[in-house]
Amino acid sequence: MLNKNGVAEQNQILSRFFDETVLLKPKAILECYEDIPCNPCVTSCPTGAITIGPDINRQPVLDPDKCTGCAICVGACPGLAILVAQLKDGRAWFKIPHEFLPHPQKGERWDAAARDGAVIGVATIEAVQLSSRTKTAIVTVSADRELLHELATVVKRHA
Repeated sequence: MLNKNGVAEQNQILSRFFDETVLLKPKAILECYEDIPCNPCVTSCPTGAITIGPDINRQPVLDPDKCTGCAICVGACPGLAILVAQLKDGRAWFKIPHEFLPHPQKGERWDAAARDGAVIGVATIEAVQLSSRTKTAIVTVSADRELLHELATVVKRHA
């Protein structure tokens, strides 16, 4: 599907997620599915958790033992292909890039959307901060646990 419509297949998505016991702490999910010359995630990671190797065209790899879930890589990724996921308080929590205005505000409820744009539920905006490097908004949201592998972004609810 990725080559036909730009949307990753379920098996591709699941291959990027870690076991749920690992996700009890926040971990970056690197959704780069093709080899391209790109490495801002590597150079921005303060713990060295993301590596590519000597060939810059390779897909990045995350060492979950080194990842703190800081989300610096989320704001650094020009392809908006990284999010941070965590299971906390019985819900799925995410730090996602958001480049549209207006920015969400803490406490608002926005529609949760899948990678194809379909609305799949509701997400609560828990926090919003701007990346110091790129000024991309990093939005922390919580949603039903069942959306762990599905949620990709949030869209403003229209009342």
